[in-house]
Amino acid sequence: MNQSITLHSDVAQILLTEDEIATKVRELGARISSDYRDRPLTLVSVLKGSLPFMADLMRAIDIPVRIDLMEVSSYGGSSTESSGLVRILKDLSASIVGEDVLIVEDIIDTGLTLNYLIRYLRGKAPASLRICTLLDKPARRLVEIKLDYTGFTIPDQFVVGYGLDYGELYRNLRYVGVLRPEVYSGAPEG
Repeated sequence: MNQSITLHSDVAQILLTEDEIATKVRELGARISSDYRDRPLTLVSVLKGSLPFMADLMRAIDIPVRIDLMEVSSYGGSSTESSGLVRILKDLSASIVGEDVLIVEDIIDTGLTLNYLIRYLRGKAPASLRICTLLDKPARRLVEIKLDYTGFTIPDQFVVGYGLDYGELYRNLRYVGVLRPEVYSGAPEG
């Protein structure tokens, strides 16, 4: 299988182009810079999916920022859905006590994992805790989550690219695309 051909051919449609994403990231960076202009900010990326977004977003912010990384695993669900049962695989490297913290996410769908993460991080006594997501998929929401910064609201489709994966693949696509259903359903391609 030629991986390069397969990566792009597995995408049924490009939902957000590289340029659209770059423009939105600059807009979000400007808003965040304005909102936090008088104080430093700690960005917390939830690995692995949000890494490209976090890298671009932090460069679009022109105030002092610290970054930290967490890795969480939802287990008990299928490979295409979160169960909301969460394990912390990598915790923060530094204390966030008294810090203004912005969780940077690639996509919010059910909200179950993020809901857990918010409660967990609030227990670490930050001065403030807000959420920035590139993609919001409200059709799948199971818990109410207040999103402070949202890039795009998308339909209930399985998307990959710009950090989003299926089976750890497709993260390196520079756009966000809709994955062809036969790729993740196990049906033969036709």
